[in-house]
Amino acid sequence: MCVAAESSASRLHLVSAEPIRYLDRATRTLKLERIYGERWLRFAYENPVGRFFVWLLVRRAIFSKWYGWKMNHRASAMRVLKFISDYDVDVDDFAKSAFDYKTFNEFFFRALKPTARPIAPGERVAVLPADGRHLAFPDVDAATGFYVKGAKFTLAELLGEDARPEGQRELAQKFTGGAMLISRLCPVDYHRFHFPVAGLPAESRLINGWLYSVSPVALRRNLHSLVENKREITLLESALFGPVVLIEVGATNVGAIRQSFLPGRAVAKGDEKGLFAFGGSCVITLFQRGRIRFDADLVASGAECIEVYAKMGDRLGEVP
Repeated sequence: MCVAAESSASRLHLVSAEPIRYLDRATRTLKLERIYGERWLRFAYENPVGRFFVWLLVRRAIFSKWYGWKMNHRASAMRVLKFISDYDVDVDDFAKSAFDYKTFNEFFFRALKPTARPIAPGERVAVLPADGRHLAFPDVDAATGFYVKGAKFTLAELLGEDARPEGQRELAQKFTGGAMLISRLCPVDYHRFHFPVAGLPAESRLINGWLYSVSPVALRRNLHSLVENKREITLLESALFGPVVLIEVGATNVGAIRQSFLPGRAVAKGDEKGLFAFGGSCVITLFQRGRIRFDADLVASGAECIEVYAKMGDRLGEVP
């Protein structure tokens, strides 16, 4: 998924119009992503008129709030069965019948049966925090070229500390050279996020920002959306993994990021942390240098900038 940067606008259009491929971890096969609202998304980020519309309205909270209101309206429930059919969503995982959702948003952030997402065993094993397409980087400082060749962001930007003097960027300094996992959720995915390891979570910190799309269609043009968008940051203290930073990134049409954990109360690996209301979203997990060894298949795919599709509770890595 590494995409070469082009000087010509027409060449950039051709590059970004490429299909999105990912590796399915369960089958070890490359698959083509079915993009929800693809025609609109490509118009919005690959067409000059569309990009102006994004700048003028779509990135602003009022647009997503309006769309979230639509998805909370009872009439939106009419979309549920068609969506399930169009995207082949596995209804056997649902905690309740597909006919029982009163709005599309209620279906979107649906709970699953307790057995639907088994948690990989082992005290020294960390798990993926969400369903989605994952990019793993053992060294965040060397993580360049994903989505767009040569593009990267700084930890200070991601953690909202870039406006501080360099000596006061405490969290960014603490995680310099650490490991990073980017978990991208599509609208078709299960949209609750979970704790990858056991520990004691602090209160989440909100960083207000824009609401650009986090689809590769958009990120190929502007990777900095990940550090410009609204996001919530939680520091988790783990006995085995040390401090872990958990970041939920909002995106276009994400009505809300809702936290369901209690700050200061210990959590187990795999416990629910919160949910996203309607829209594609992203979860970023940071570990300190030397505190985790990501599984080899994730590292190999990340080195080639290929996202790996896997489900919450699957193995992420282990204590070295």
